[in-house]
Amino acid sequence: MTDHITALRQLLLSAPQETLPMTYQQVATELGLTPPRTIGQVTQALEQLMREDAAQQTPFIAALVVSRRGDGLPATGFFELAVALGRFPKDPTLHESAYRAEFQSALNEREDCQR
Repeated sequence: MTDHITALRQLLLSAPQETLPMTYQQVATELGLTPPRTIGQVTQALEQLMREDAAQQTPFIAALVVSRRGDGLPATGFFELAVALGRFPKDPTLHESAYRAEFQSALNEREDCQR
């Protein structure tokens, strides 16, 4: 699992900006994950990245991954964990705007890392 986490962070840091956000399925394919539970493996790695980023007080790199069915938004688990980590408001009506801000912060942080 640690290998997936490291590879996922590297993928999200190095992916061309025009390919972002990526879907969970695109990430699974890029990482070469195989069934069963490929999307589950991706979400577990994303959740670990969120915990690491929260601990380091950096933007959630996981914000660069979205659900294919979520109107360009991550799945519910992203928002639940962001709230639990104290980074997003509890009010679900505020989640989309909080996500959009987090997505932009993650892009900016990514650019800073590439310099």
